[in-house]
Amino acid sequence: MAKDMTRDQGWVPRSCTLPTAEQPLRRAEFDSLFADSMSGMARPERTRLRLELRPGPANAARTAELATRENECCSFFTFVLTVADAGLTLDVAVPPEHIEVLDALQARAAAVARLDVVDAAEPAVRAGDGRDRAEAGPILGDGTGSAATEAGRPA
Repeated sequence: MAKDMTRDQGWVPRSCTLPTAEQPLRRAEFDSLFADSMSGMARPERTRLRLELRPGPANAARTAELATRENECCSFFTFVLTVADAGLTLDVAVPPEHIEVLDALQARAAAVARLDVVDAAEPAVRAGDGRDRAEAGPILGDGTGSAATEAGRPA
């Protein structure tokens, strides 16, 4: 039953090789990362999600380790961790056939981090910011940082 519940979350595709018993634990690890570390997110492309994370060596190491383990069971994910301009971002990219997985991951991250979800087709603002961020793509956040840039974008 746990297998069906986890898969119903939308972001655990059938191609995932993580044992069913470990899937809720992995989801909890991502939830912890989202709750403790996310300050915003952007969806610069339909196949790419950018998570803005609180900077710091421990958080960068935690994020890299989790992304590495996730890529072992779901190899269709491409993770790019970028440390630049005193910031930390994690770009998550998927091939077009896995867009629904990325959509579900975005919804889960926004819910856990308590960010407002903005329709990708509309210009977005960082929550509480009030400034137009259309040039940077849809932004979700808590109003504490600046919009993500295209630096670190996967090729």
